[in-house]
Formats: sequence, structure tokens, C-alpha cells
Amino acid sequence: MLKLKPSCENCDKDLPPESTEARICTFECTFCASCVTGVLEGVCPNCGGNFVPRPIRPKAALAKKPASTERVHKPVDVEKHKAFAARQNQLAPK
Repeated sequence: MLKLKPSCENCDKDLPPESTEARICTFECTFCASCVTGVLEGVCPNCGGNFVPRPIRPKAALAKKPASTERVHKPVDVEKHKAFAARQNQLAPK
């Protein structure tokens, strides 16, 4: 079950469960669409993976399995991330 984290890990923007701006990687690292396309260049700073839009949990299911309230805020060092992203983007998918 996805945690549905409430905010962008980089800029701390609110990302409520119904947000179409939320993006997640395979480890559920959560960022807003602006940070993913801009600062992060499509590369997760935590695992090096890519991002997909976070699914929206139906309201009935959300009532039974609510979203997380735990905020994770770890602003990205832009220069370090550019070097990291460049190395990750050189790896061909298998």
C-alpha cells in the first residue's frame, strides 16, 4: 500500500492525496512535478531511479487507508545532484 506522502521532499509543497502534481519513484520518494522536471532532471536524488505520476487513491479507500501525515523535507543540493543525475542518465536500462 502506498504511503501517499503529503509533501514534496525538495520544496515542501503540499501534495494532498488527490494531487495530480505528485511524482514517485520505485521507493515512494515523493516530489512535485516542478521539482522532478526542473531541479531533479527526472532522476530521484535518493535512489537514482525515474519518476511516475502518483496514483490517486479513491475516496472510499482513502477513508479506510488514509494518507501519511509524515512530511519528509530534504532539499536537494543542486550542483551535487546535477553530477549524480548525469551519471545515472548514462546507465542504459536493462
